[in-house]
Amino acid sequence: MGYIPRLKEEYKSRVVNALTDEFGYRNVMQVPKLEKIIVSQGVGAAVADKKLIDNSVEELTNITGQKAIATISKKDVANFKLRKGMPIGTKVTLRGERMYEFLDRLITTAIPRIRDFNGIKATGFDGRGNYSLGVTEQIIFQEIDIDKVKKIEGMNITFVTSAKTDKEAKSLLTELGLPFKKN
Repeated sequence: MGYIPRLKEEYKSRVVNALTDEFGYRNVMQVPKLEKIIVSQGVGAAVADKKLIDNSVEELTNITGQKAIATISKKDVANFKLRKGMPIGTKVTLRGERMYEFLDRLITTAIPRIRDFNGIKATGFDGRGNYSLGVTEQIIFQEIDIDKVKKIEGMNITFVTSAKTDKEAKSLLTELGLPFKKN
């Protein structure tokens, strides 16, 4: 059969039943699921130093286990000395097995390494069932060797779900193990 990530197995066995009980779904296909995770990093200083993009691509590739791509600017901004087509960030879109593996590593090893951590804010929902989370330092991931880090950068992690409402999405992410702050 092959390898199945721990969180994917848990979703099928426990989370589907828990969400069905909570929201009263009549069909298993109505239960919201995690569709993709997008990890992106803006590298504004890359306008002056092109090597920062290469470092960022390498770090995101190590963190996610999938090759990152450079994002390019769409227009000229004279104040920032930015030209159309210049690389200004990196991103990775994770789906399937890699998505569940990344989420598992994020929940079990990376988030507990955040200094003064007492839960993630529940204000990052967009109204359509998607959640965005900002991480201030990439060094919380154990795949990053702190001695090789040139510059400490933050990153955005976006969870795209098939949920119709923010309440359903929050329940899904809570069941998967994201530690939201208690009100």
